[in-house]
Amino acid sequence: IVIVQHPVCVCVPVNHKVTLSVRAEGTGVLSYQWFSENENKVPGGTQADLTFRAQKTQLYVCRVNDQFYNYVFSEWVKVKVLDIDKSLPAHWQGEPHIAINPKPQTIQHGAKLTLRCAAFGIPAPHYQWYRNGQPLQDKTSDMLQIDHATADHAGSYLCSISNVLEERWTEPVDVDTSDKVALLIGNLNYSHHPGLMAPIMDVHELGNLLQQLDFRIVSLLDLTREEMLAAIDKFIELLDRGVYLFYYAGHGYEHAGKNYLVAVDAPQPYRTENCVCVQRVMHSMQEKQTALSVILLDTCRKYNQDCIPSVIMPSGPSGNTVYGYACEDAEAYEVQDGGKSTGIFTKYLNRHILQPGKVTHVLEMVSELGRDPLVIGKQAVEIKHTLKEPRSLTDKVRTTGHTKELHRRDACWKQANGVEVEVSFSALFSNVLVAFATVKTTGPHTQDCTVTLRSVPTMEDIFSRPGMSEEMDSLLLRQSENSDCTLRLCALQKLKQESMLIKVDLHYTHRDSKLRQTESQHLDIGKPLVASCKLYRRNHAATGKKKEGASAQSMGNISNGKPLLPQ
Repeated sequence: IVIVQHPVCVCVPVNHKVTLSVRAEGTGVLSYQWFSENENKVPGGTQADLTFRAQKTQLYVCRVNDQFYNYVFSEWVKVKVLDIDKSLPAHWQGEPHIAINPKPQTIQHGAKLTLRCAAFGIPAPHYQWYRNGQPLQDKTSDMLQIDHATADHAGSYLCSISNVLEERWTEPVDVDTSDKVALLIGNLNYSHHPGLMAPIMDVHELGNLLQQLDFRIVSLLDLTREEMLAAIDKFIELLDRGVYLFYYAGHGYEHAGKNYLVAVDAPQPYRTENCVCVQRVMHSMQEKQTALSVILLDTCRKYNQDCIPSVIMPSGPSGNTVYGYACEDAEAYEVQDGGKSTGIFTKYLNRHILQPGKVTHVLEMVSELGRDPLVIGKQAVEIKHTLKEPRSLTDKVRTTGHTKELHRRDACWKQANGVEVEVSFSALFSNVLVAFATVKTTGPHTQDCTVTLRSVPTMEDIFSRPGMSEEMDSLLLRQSENSDCTLRLCALQKLKQESMLIKVDLHYTHRDSKLRQTESQHLDIGKPLVASCKLYRRNHAATGKKKEGASAQSMGNISNGKPLLPQ
């Protein structure tokens, strides 16, 4: 027996009439039996042609027998059924008829790209995907998937759909691999300079607002110069075709036409080599040719009268950069607002940042701070940009997840004596973690239960100085109000061990013996992501720069009742 014509795969809508055919040659009379998948006989399927109305996607095969008990099987074929509300042309002959066109996408850098198309056809159509007019190797199914999309995968995509009757093309679609990432740095606990209060609240509240705009946030407090440079370098590595924002709150100054951000370890007096140059950050961002780069600086900028004003130097014609400085040529101030310290620039920024519209218009609304009676005539916002097209912080970008505030209940410790202790965590900044411990229940033989927390290794609480602790604690009020103990872990970027342990000590009095007892347990919380970045090990070889010297500019206060700390 020789099969001279095998059945062919088809793709049809639900309830469409389908005929599968097989042709064979052999001695004597041939008989036929059709089978569906799982080797089930098709009722009535005993002819060379099998006609039925397709209800679901299924595989079919035909067995051909002769009278001498010889037999042979045809090739398996798939009847694919698309449950799509798409009608066929009245006189359709089986040529490809496109039912689904791919859709344009803007996806996060590193996320999975999926494009889908589908077409009816008898025989079932063949697919070939194209990007920017070039065929993509091995992309020959109705679904195109790329697991980790990068900027190289951006472009115009379409698919050729063909069978022996005709070739059709899907509509071209654009794919843009984008992201929205913000790096927020707040320096407040300076080793050799006046401390600040505002960066805690400013970084935290701005981060929360940016998350509402689908930004992924990295927020860091109190970085040394090396840590600042390392964090900025890693941030620059992320830049692609998306929207990126760099924000800094802390001490700063201007010298010789350049602006500098002061690290917490800068000596007194500091020089340019002890600080981070803003223009370096700006130029690095512009070189990446992002869709939008935003630099917001809530810091002082006082410079000598004969200094050259700083300028934006775009590295290319498509450098969409917006630069917002808290002041033009003076000092930036922090104020008491509703019992909390905030930079007046960031106060107005947070008020307007969720507004739709061009980002420069948003910053123009922020400039109303110049009319605030606390700083009128003393602080005015400077805005510069190289925008080539309208850009907004509210532009939608599809993301697969955000670096949102961590708050997980992941440890519940129940002792044999019946005491149950719950440990939870909250990371309001990328390098500051707070652990909470709560005695949930006490056993029948225990009383006067207390719990304490310690970390291994010990991490210094740099926010324990007077006034500073209250600012940090106010951010944790809801989480901590019902807890029995809190442990604040700061400067996590300095952690060098492979993991961090939290030691939970439970102290209680045994009702029968009246003895005070202690039981302990260690929780391994792993290594925080910011510690894995090893910001303390920045590569010095690639960052050699000519050093420039300049003494720090003096900083003054506004006299208006309570003195205000300049930043």
